[in-house]
Formats: sequence, C-alpha cells, structure tokens
Amino acid sequence: MQRYEYKVVPAPQKGTKAKGVKTPEGRFATSIEQLLNQIGQDGWEYQRAELLPSEERSGLTGSTTNWRNVLVFRRALAVEEDAQPEAPEQDDTPTPRPVPGPDEILAKPPVAAPAPISEQPQDPPLSLKPSDATLEEVSSEDADKQ
Repeated sequence: MQRYEYKVVPAPQKGTKAKGVKTPEGRFATSIEQLLNQIGQDGWEYQRAELLPSEERSGLTGSTTNWRNVLVFRRALAVEEDAQPEAPEQDDTPTPRPVPGPDEILAKPPVAAPAPISEQPQDPPLSLKPSDATLEEVSSEDADKQ
C-alpha cells in the first residue's frame, strides 16, 4: 500500500507583480502559480485548497474564529526495505453473479394472484358503531320526549 506525507501551507493573500500582468486577479493567480511551481519542484503534488476555521485569542479572555485558506500538497513516501513485510493482501473483489438471460426470466413461474375480496365485509375488531346498550338508551329518551 502506498503511503503519503502531506504538507499544508497558507495560501497567498496578495497578488505578486509580474511583467505583463495588470489586473488584481491576474496578480493573485501569478502568486499562486509561483507557489505551486516552487513547492512542486521538491516533489510535492498539489491536492486541494481548503478554507478552515482557526480559533484565536482576542483581548485578555476572549477568542474569535478566523477562516484561513490553505493549500494541501502530498508526496509518496519511499518504501523502507528494513520494514517488516506486509501480509499478502486479500482479494476483496466480489464474485460476479451470472446475469439471467431472457429465457430464464420468461421461464419463471407467474406471481400468484391476490386473494379474492369477500362480498360481505366484516366488522373491524374495534367498531365505530355504538353498542346495543347505547342504542336502547337513545331510543328510550326519544320515546320520553314524544
């Protein structure tokens, strides 16, 4: 397994004057280009730019969070000959399953039809109908009112 070491440097905040570059954007791009080429000469490969929070002291007891732009580089570490030999890697690739052809798909038995619905619906276990005792009370009250 390849191992890497990483280097993180602050991104430039100001542009660098260069011949033929007149805009602020061009100067900023030139300063980043110079930094990338300078670090790349030492074998570092540019990975990405990150914007990360940095908590810093402000005053006697306070602290503030400042956001910092950094550039991340990496390079491969040299393989050490004296290191213990690594265990052979196990093959973690999944075993492919055969894909069924059209004949196999069509030869499958049809899916069973759903059970028929009964003609007479059954009352659910918790019925919303009033009980018989309640019906007798309501009908006797109606009779008293007449």
